[in-house]
Amino acid sequence: MLNHNSARQREETPHLSDALKRRAQAVIKDKSIDARDRAVIRYGLETNDPWLGDLVRRIDAGETIIDNLQTFQVYSSEEKVEALTDLICRAGDEPGTKSAALLVLMATLENAPHPKALANTAKHLAFTRCGELNLYGMVDAQIAVLEGELLADNTLLH
Repeated sequence: MLNHNSARQREETPHLSDALKRRAQAVIKDKSIDARDRAVIRYGLETNDPWLGDLVRRIDAGETIIDNLQTFQVYSSEEKVEALTDLICRAGDEPGTKSAALLVLMATLENAPHPKALANTAKHLAFTRCGELNLYGMVDAQIAVLEGELLADNTLLH
């Protein structure tokens, strides 16, 4: 019998088809494909990333997964996190690029000597970038929370 938690876990973990897994493995083994692109595919396969199919299709079409990835070689970890956060948070609908940038960001954090510090940097940058893109929406959301808290005990009504 399934309980609520096991059903939720199955919903949250995407199912990757055997064909997609085989194609991803072929990409990983193909030395003619850029090593960084293969690393992103490997990480996507290991984490069951829902965008893996899109990423593999982009590789099959001869595209690079992340534009200008080679420039990350000269960046410090903090600069790399900043560049990846900018890619993830920039305006526009680019799910393949944003998904790949997120995978690279996660791998960067995973391999960093101080992952918590870099994660805090990424959170700060993402919050700042989201604030720039949606300042009024964030203010409206905070006003609604404050209004709910103030009116919860009817302090303003008496």
